Amino acid sequence: MSPIAGMLYSAVKENSQRLQAITSGMSQDEVDYRGPRNNSNSTAQLIKHILYVDLNWIYRMKGEPLPQALKERHGPMIDASNRLPMVQGQSLNTLMSDYEDVLTMLKETCTQLKDADLDKVVTFGHDNEKRATIRWGLWHMADHSRYHQAHINLLRKWYRENAQPGLYMPFCWHSPGFPRLPLLKSGY
Repeated sequence: MSPIAGMLYSAVKENSQRLQAITSGMSQDEVDYRGPRNNSNSTAQLIKHILYVDLNWIYRMKGEPLPQALKERHGPMIDASNRLPMVQGQSLNTLMSDYEDVLTMLKETCTQLKDADLDKVVTFGHDNEKRATIRWGLWHMADHSRYHQAHINLLRKWYRENAQPGLYMPFCWHSPGFPRLPLLKSGY
């Protein structure tokens, strides 16, 4: 792998390891959890989205269209309502295993890149209306993953707060050492 391609690949790889770490130990219920109002993207949706964006970038780098079989297996990018497609009941192990397969493809692709190839301009976007270099695409893959990891961390926080109310309150009336305050008299 050339030096710059290797550095950018390493950023994507390290962020994938971080994604593994922050999702470790999630139950199926938590993987499918869509926030306290049930209107956020779930961890499953976000992982599948990261995977599909990365897969599309790999094929852009290769200068090839995304094969139909991969579109059917991992797509679409958005549903008819312009939202991330619903993902329900897919295990974290399956999602992360699929993502590892994409990262293996990325490594193989980056191994073929020369640093000069990173200046090649490719199109992207829902209608290929945008243009960027392969260098930017690799950087975007790392940055995009970190961006959605913040969403996953928030989902985890909400899930724990809703699953176990009071768990994250630093002071709770039954906590040892919590000062007992006199109760207000009725009438206040």
